Amino acid sequence: MKASVPMEKVKPSLERSALLLAMTQTREEEEKLKKSLFESYNLRCGVTELGGTVANLQHTGKLTNSVMATAFNTGVIPKEDRKIHALIHATLEASNSIFIHTNSNASFALKIGLTTDTEWIAVAIYGRSSLHPLLEHARVGLGVMHL
Repeated sequence: MKASVPMEKVKPSLERSALLLAMTQTREEEEKLKKSLFESYNLRCGVTELGGTVANLQHTGKLTNSVMATAFNTGVIPKEDRKIHALIHATLEASNSIFIHTNSNASFALKIGLTTDTEWIAVAIYGRSSLHPLLEHARVGLGVMHL
């Protein structure tokens, strides 16, 4: 009979954690995951959702503003210039994958997950885009930056 070896918790990557948060389907699932990531691994997390067209989300800054507000309101990052700069770059990196090869009139429904271990920040965007309800596409984007 083999001796049982205790299983250590393996800390999930920031990227995977942000993607999992962005892909949660209910508020309950989202809250449970945020609580688990914080209590088990001391990862600070935030989630936001928004929708609109490319022109409405990207060109007006609505996406970036929503991510920044979520990061500040949830304590993911403090209002410090270097950390804000990193957050904006991670958001832009993630949004590049979301908005590529699409019409500016396409509608989007997006969920955004943020995670940090205080050294790095990950921004994951998951959602759907469509010019017509019968032509819906799933989209995902990820950005990571050093704080």
